[in-house]
Amino acid sequence: MEQSPHIPPARDKLLFTPGPLTTSLTVKQAMLRDAGSWHYEFNAVVKSVRERLLAVAGLAPATGWEAILLQGSGTFGVEAVLATIIPPNGKLLVLVNGAYGERIVQMAQYLKISHSVVRTPEDTPPDLVAIERALAGDASITHVACVHCETTTGILNPITEVGRIVKQHRRVYIVDAMSSFAAVPIDFASTGIDYLISSSNKCIEGVPGFSFILCRRADLMATEGSARSLSLDLLAQLKGFEKNGQFRYTPPTHVVLAFDQALKELDQEGGVLARAARYRRNHQVLVEGMGQLGFRLFLDPKVQSYIITGFHYPADQKFYFEEFYTRLSDKGFIIYPGKLTQVNTFRIGTIGRIFESDIRSLLSAVGETINEMGVKTNP
Repeated sequence: MEQSPHIPPARDKLLFTPGPLTTSLTVKQAMLRDAGSWHYEFNAVVKSVRERLLAVAGLAPATGWEAILLQGSGTFGVEAVLATIIPPNGKLLVLVNGAYGERIVQMAQYLKISHSVVRTPEDTPPDLVAIERALAGDASITHVACVHCETTTGILNPITEVGRIVKQHRRVYIVDAMSSFAAVPIDFASTGIDYLISSSNKCIEGVPGFSFILCRRADLMATEGSARSLSLDLLAQLKGFEKNGQFRYTPPTHVVLAFDQALKELDQEGGVLARAARYRRNHQVLVEGMGQLGFRLFLDPKVQSYIITGFHYPADQKFYFEEFYTRLSDKGFIIYPGKLTQVNTFRIGTIGRIFESDIRSLLSAVGETINEMGVKTNP
């Protein structure tokens, strides 16, 4: 019997994407309360969230680090960092091997920040020799930006090796860790990160609505007067929290409550290492299963993350991604289209509140779908 459009499905479709992600029922339920944006109870939650984010990062209290929440998606957080900390006479070096590195270049263009680019193909990590050459040859470069996990392909960029070069040249190091923070262990000391950006709807498994930035308070205070934006002024946002514990402008109250619950569930799971182990197992099962079904990986496994994985289209002319996607959706599984311009790929994420059993269910659905389409993958 066809379900009435007025009756919600028993279960949401599973999201095999890099975010927004499938979330737990308890995270969703945490949003069923209203909170006063200036009320002391909500401010206490914000304070707790900021402190626990530092703990997730392995940054001890009283070390001078701050976690700053900012309304908007991760893109807002990245742009806030660039718009706040780079002085008028500063220059940004952007490392690009995917769409999110290119987006940082776009931000620099919009903000009229002087910049240069070290660009490598989308299946290739940043060129360390080229980075060294760029920094040694241009003393005007003050800041370097790198994306940790480029979800264009799922490539995991070597932020520790890049960081060593950046620190040798005494430049400020900005890392977009949107899809990696809380899933891939990050050692702030060895990487030399000065500013790290992530968001609420990624590997902490909250819902979309705010980004957060981890940085040293003293370093951010030293940027006074450089901000190019009112609402994206990261230093003003920190001063607001220090003044009265509040966001400067209307906070995403329900999203913060959900994130508070998501942080509790991260602790219950065993922290970053335990979550990383679950995601890694999800990825392993996915890659093995898709290989058995005849699908080829886009990336070399040596540079492939366990966050999201790109697969080539089958060579069979009967394969149409839109039909493949729709049929999987009808079975309750949402995957991701490709984002490459030269190669036909699709992507499958292995993060969020999904487990090995969910991956195996997806694989079964993929097998059924290609059979329904009459697609030969030549395993």
